[in-house]
Amino acid sequence: MDKDNKKVEDKVENVDNEMESNWKEVTETFDDLNLKKELLRGIYGYGFDKPSTIQQRAIKPIILGKDVIAQAQSGTGKTATFAIGSLQLIDTSKLEVQSLVLAPTRELANQICTVYKFLGDFMKIEIQVLIGGTRVQDGIKRLESGVHIVVGTPGRVKDMLKKNVLKLSHLKSFILDEADEMLSKGFLEDMKEVISYIPPECRINLFSATMPKDIVTLTTNFMNDPAKILIKNEELSLAGIKQYYVTLKKEWKLETLLSLYKGLDIAQAIIYCNSKKVVDFLYEEMKKKNHMVGCIHSELAMVERDRVMREFRSGATRVLISTDLTARGIDVYQVSIVINYDLPTQKETYIHRIGRSGRYGKKGNAINFITPEEKEQLDALMKFYETSIEQLPNDLSEIK
Repeated sequence: MDKDNKKVEDKVENVDNEMESNWKEVTETFDDLNLKKELLRGIYGYGFDKPSTIQQRAIKPIILGKDVIAQAQSGTGKTATFAIGSLQLIDTSKLEVQSLVLAPTRELANQICTVYKFLGDFMKIEIQVLIGGTRVQDGIKRLESGVHIVVGTPGRVKDMLKKNVLKLSHLKSFILDEADEMLSKGFLEDMKEVISYIPPECRINLFSATMPKDIVTLTTNFMNDPAKILIKNEELSLAGIKQYYVTLKKEWKLETLLSLYKGLDIAQAIIYCNSKKVVDFLYEEMKKKNHMVGCIHSELAMVERDRVMREFRSGATRVLISTDLTARGIDVYQVSIVINYDLPTQKETYIHRIGRSGRYGKKGNAINFITPEEKEQLDALMKFYETSIEQLPNDLSEIK
């Protein structure tokens, strides 16, 4: 293991990898992909009509058995891209784990599992989620009975591998969603260990809205001539999301938020804070004003997090106050506005947060609260994404 880890670190230092797309083929329709009829039925049953841009480019190389690195804006159908590609490769007559999907949060893992279930509805696919906060024994029992697909978070998956109850000898595809985070320092040690169990003939697929150059460089250790479908950071499209900022003193944030909420016609909103303490504070304050709010962060029990997300998805609560736990990959189609109560500490997180609105081509709005001292930070964001963030108009009716 130590030797493998050193190889990864050496590659990071020594390889200079240009982040350029090298896969140009475009498939215009799902029918042109020659998919299994049961899978095609599931795709149309799920409500897809025509492949999105990322689906037109990235499903085909997965089916052809290539390693893939794919980057596309949030809300463009990345999950369905790797789900369709991996479902096509599965032999349902063999009740063995043939696809392993890893995600950084439990919520995202559950959401990915739901997409697989819908798309594979007519294929008799067996799927199991392996995440923290659930009974280990239940996962072991399910794996022993046989499944085709496992979706999980790194810690629990690593635990099941070490217990030798998750066996990967038949694995055809290993997929990392939000790959930039999965290969960052917080997860890297777990990921190195999981990757050491992946058989050499298995194909590896990485998906994310942002793919920093150092992450692409890191992949040279465990990927084989991948098809790269990449968009550089500065080219990431924020079209469809109108961005605003409000300059104010820190102590005015709550009052401004409450008056803003009164003045805007909001279907559903997510408010992002940088700490659990601020999330809890805002939740209590908005509840006092009788707003239909929920809050979520990593210290809540799994059953509570599930309840909060279920209520928000169903519309029982209209506002979700959150840390960056929900910044990546979470789909709630009615979210029309994202409010950064605190500016994100990392530039890369900004696009993930505001990408929770404007999903699948819908219009969205993002409002950033900044103190006078944070103006430089906001300017740096605009430069980084080559985008415009305007001052919030006094007449809120201008925000559609």
